[in-house]
Amino acid sequence: MKQHPHEISAAAVASIGLLALASAMGIGRFSLTPILPLMQHDAGLTLAHGGWLACANYLGYLAGALICIVLAPPPTGAIRWGLAGVGLLTLAMGLTDWQPLWLASRFLAGAASAFVLVGVSAWAMPILARRGKEQWSGRVFAGVGTGIAFAGLFGLAAGIGDLSSRATWIALGLLAIALAVLLWRPLTGDTPAASPVARQSQWALPRRAIIAAACYMAFGYGYIIPATFLPALARSYIDDPATFGLIWPVFGAAAAASTFAASRLGRGLLPWQLWTRAQWVLAFGVLLPALRVNVPTLLLSAICVGGTFMVITMAGIKEALRLGGAPASLAVGVMTAAFAIGQIAGPLTVSLLAGAGHGFTLASLVAVFGLVAGNCVLLACGARWERLARIDGLPNEA
Repeated sequence: MKQHPHEISAAAVASIGLLALASAMGIGRFSLTPILPLMQHDAGLTLAHGGWLACANYLGYLAGALICIVLAPPPTGAIRWGLAGVGLLTLAMGLTDWQPLWLASRFLAGAASAFVLVGVSAWAMPILARRGKEQWSGRVFAGVGTGIAFAGLFGLAAGIGDLSSRATWIALGLLAIALAVLLWRPLTGDTPAASPVARQSQWALPRRAIIAAACYMAFGYGYIIPATFLPALARSYIDDPATFGLIWPVFGAAAAASTFAASRLGRGLLPWQLWTRAQWVLAFGVLLPALRVNVPTLLLSAICVGGTFMVITMAGIKEALRLGGAPASLAVGVMTAAFAIGQIAGPLTVSLLAGAGHGFTLASLVAVFGLVAGNCVLLACGARWERLARIDGLPNEA
């Protein structure tokens, strides 16, 4: 394929994608997780209220994904305005203590984060493929784990230094705004815009892509429960902030390292094969704290969940691009929307079951069942997908 005259180097694309995802996902999506224990301490926020805030963010993420499906915005525009929104809306969390505004801010931050994820995936991956650096997608998606680890360390420092939750939100918001300004001009080299015919064809997704999206929904439900509540769960059993505050940085470090490892260990595997192998480990990590809560199980859960969720995210997006039969931003948007539906159900389930006293445990067991069922479907359908992909002339490399 002819190189676009305005494309920048593969190294710059990978670096910009990493930083953009670090801000959008580490701050826009998951900053609530390490700050939730602080909000419980100084704002009187309950676990159920935290679940509603998380649910609002994930609902916004779904809304953002659906907008990307319908409108297919230019990738660089989606990234730029998404990053700006993440920064301003994170800052807003620290400027008020009115819970309805918190809900609105988390909802809109979720939508902005979806814009960035879809935009980065649709912008960076095709450019890297054209430059012969497709394996560098692991570097791009390492941004999610990097952002999570940074936000976790920031939350840990805030807890040890007795910083208020409001001050923590403001500091993270200012950092996200600075990143948006830093990345605004370097973003260039858009992938070609989808034609009207291509936009219409995305509504006629093949059945295998719909099945993959349903399995991706189960993944979203499965991982989001520990991804939202592990630090708060640790705080309820561990008094020392230097100990319970380690859970989220460990989670993020495992996520960042996993994408690099998957690029090497996953060579020769189709995306759905890498997905299923990682999801067995994820299911084990989700099950652990549901059976017993202590420091070893919480840390091992953080490693298993953190070390697999970005691998599955990356593999799922590759599978969408391989099987979706739609322009990149639209194919990724469908998977992102399915994922968002699953992760909305996770914290919502915990909040609804909180009155029973076992909300986290019951929701985690349901999540494990969904992850196992999703893997069984992928294993049953995967070989057939491969045959169909060869017939259709779709790429088979991982």
